[in-house]
Amino acid sequence: MKILIPTAKELNKKATPQEVLELSEKSNEIVAEFAKFSAQDLAKVYKIKEDKAIEEFSRWQDIKNNTAKSYKALDLFNGLMYRNIDRDNFYGADKEYIEKNVFITTSLYGIIGAYDLIQEHRLDFLQNVKISGESLKDFWRASYDESIEDEDFVVSLLSSEFEEVFSKNQKEKFIKISFMEEKEGKLKVHSTISKKARGKFLTELIKNKVSLVEEMKKIKFDGFEFSKEYSKEKVLAFIAKR
Repeated sequence: MKILIPTAKELNKKATPQEVLELSEKSNEIVAEFAKFSAQDLAKVYKIKEDKAIEEFSRWQDIKNNTAKSYKALDLFNGLMYRNIDRDNFYGADKEYIEKNVFITTSLYGIIGAYDLIQEHRLDFLQNVKISGESLKDFWRASYDESIEDEDFVVSLLSSEFEEVFSKNQKEKFIKISFMEEKEGKLKVHSTISKKARGKFLTELIKNKVSLVEEMKKIKFDGFEFSKEYSKEKVLAFIAKR
């Protein structure tokens, strides 16, 4: 069983640097393309202000020149989902479970282990940049498919942006998790609820060493419980009454 989680734009400035990272051939192709851009170009590519683009320009140059520091991916990414993963309280058996089961879908390195090394960068599948004539999604599709071809099922904590990289037949293996809040009899779904819940749900998977779908249905956290009524064959719904 593989558990797939997305990357995050926000990075943890307190992450501990590790040894130098050697990039794969595919990653180097991407770096070569982005390192060509000026800060002004990157501002347009990312649709960000120029001061932020200057920072990204510096990061791409550092990666290209092999001077960028490397960090464990699970430690460096620091978006809302990651901040709700109990990262400081994982120990021996937890870390073994993570190394075996938890993988991050990236647009620079492909699918990597949670503790694999990455460098500070900003890149997702929404950037309209061609690599060897292909979109980033097409560029990585075969590699993404290959990474899960031997799995019976895959737990997807991904947004649609990352799920769309996989081909249709591989996506059929996905068990998706949906999080909703019920207030005054109405169900509500929004990104903040989902991102927080994904991080806490992943923590429960890790702490309980979950390996079966039926075990997932027993998970309870922050008022969220499995709902048979709102679940589908390949979508597990968890609802919290507020």
